[in-house]
Amino acid sequence: MSRAIRFVPTLFQVCLLAAFWLGADALARAVGSPVPGGVLALAALLALLLLGWLDANRLRRGAEWLMAEMLLFFIPPVVAVVQFQALFRSEGLKLLAVIGLGTLCVMAGTALVVDRVFRWEHRRRIRGIARRRRESLA
Repeated sequence: MSRAIRFVPTLFQVCLLAAFWLGADALARAVGSPVPGGVLALAALLALLLLGWLDANRLRRGAEWLMAEMLLFFIPPVVAVVQFQALFRSEGLKLLAVIGLGTLCVMAGTALVVDRVFRWEHRRRIRGIARRRRESLA
């Protein structure tokens, strides 16, 4: 089965979760609720799960995908784009360049740290093997 076909149920589940959020957000705005729509959606989903009206397995893959990509939802420039849409319309390309460059810098920094730690662990493992050989020969 191709990856695209396997992703369809996950995409459907993500869309279902987004529909819960959008519906709850529209309801919160319509009634002037001080509670954000996302919190209302979470409460509604929790109630449906606890009552047994919704099976957790029906949302598992979509929820796992969203959790795996959670970092993208907390990048401050992305939050700023949502809050300042007029600014994004006028300075959008510059902001996208900054986001892209920032992401590349974080990825490069993470790669360097992982590489250094891997090399350090490898040297440490080699030293441990050499020490055990010397001790077994002595």
